[in-house]
Amino acid sequence: MKIKINKQPQGNVLLATMLVTLIVGVALSSYLTLVSVQNQSTLRSQAWNNSIPIMEAGIEEALTALQYYRSANMDKSGWTFNAADGFYHTSGTLRNGSTQNAPNAYSYDVGIKLPPLGQPDQPIIECFGYSPSPNNLATSPDKRLSSPYGMILGAVGLAPLFTPDISTTKRKVRVITRSDPLFSKAMAAQGLIDMNGRWILTDSFDSTDSKYSTLGQYDSSKNKAGGDVATNGQLVNVNNAVILGHVATGPGGTVQIKQWASVGDKSWVPTIGIEPGYATDDMNVDFGGVSVPAAAVNTTKTAYSSTSGGANLLTGDVGATSVTISGNGIVNPGSALNFQYYGLPSNTSISISGNGNFTGAIDAPSAALTLNGFGSNGGFIGSCIVNSVTMNGDIKFHYDEALAKLGPIRGYIVTSWNEVNPNN
Repeated sequence: MKIKINKQPQGNVLLATMLVTLIVGVALSSYLTLVSVQNQSTLRSQAWNNSIPIMEAGIEEALTALQYYRSANMDKSGWTFNAADGFYHTSGTLRNGSTQNAPNAYSYDVGIKLPPLGQPDQPIIECFGYSPSPNNLATSPDKRLSSPYGMILGAVGLAPLFTPDISTTKRKVRVITRSDPLFSKAMAAQGLIDMNGRWILTDSFDSTDSKYSTLGQYDSSKNKAGGDVATNGQLVNVNNAVILGHVATGPGGTVQIKQWASVGDKSWVPTIGIEPGYATDDMNVDFGGVSVPAAAVNTTKTAYSSTSGGANLLTGDVGATSVTISGNGIVNPGSALNFQYYGLPSNTSISISGNGNFTGAIDAPSAALTLNGFGSNGGFIGSCIVNSVTMNGDIKFHYDEALAKLGPIRGYIVTSWNEVNPNN
């Protein structure tokens, strides 16, 4: 029997070996690429996240500039105004011990855009934050890693005037701020507010708006329900009194409503009681120390009578423990903006009485304020920040809302914070 032998070479094993080698090679190459991109993405994320504290440093510098110069004086701040984008610019560099051979590796470019004339004092701050990009991003197969991008908004705003020395990752943020007025309420106190006189009234008007004043003066026919009363303490006593506005106490506090007492809007008053939503117990404000304007006039006087006044009057800075105002009161032309009284910690007592108006604002958080009646035609026109308030007699307290718009401020607070596209 003849046995047939196939002499043709078999390639199955070779083909299988080559196929396995190819699959392993592709898998290994894909894995190495994945690891490389993951590493590049991690480094990019670290650089991207490093931009956040840099942007925050720029925002802090802008808020500081607004604190010291306010919107009206930014031209004196040393910041550079750029007419092309309408922002005041400055830049800065953070030194963290590693600048990667570049002096401006970790830097910010920040700008402040002021509100239009006549609009609310709400400056806009925009800031670029730069941090060094990882060196291997240029070779990344995912080109998104080497392109800076934002998150939320994309409107054109601050145009950068600063260029880093090396390749950087950048982010941009837009912050909306508003001024925090010192005199934002009719009455603010640390402790008790005792409205226990006779036909007491608190309301508001606006000496800068003809719809709510007459020739800049209080007019009862144009009043507003902005006579807010607030205390950090536990008690507001309302007796024979009308509060056209809101009343607030500290946490767990109460508003005692007695006879002939009404709290609420103009449509509610004189209904006895508190209009729903017009009383809260969430007042918790740190009055801090008295911030005396540089232009304040230092005086050792502790008693004022007849008609006196002027701009920015300071008392109580030489150890005086009490101040009295009597006679025809203190009357200034225009509004309470023309007279501000700053009582330092040594000033623990303020007494106001007489037949005339008191037109001004009081910032004396250590003082117990006593109001002893102003006669048939007088009243307190302005605002006060004190330790406690006691009202005796016929008291009319008219808060001038112009103090919140044009008066002294505590500073600027952030109302919104949004990241924007740094390429726009």
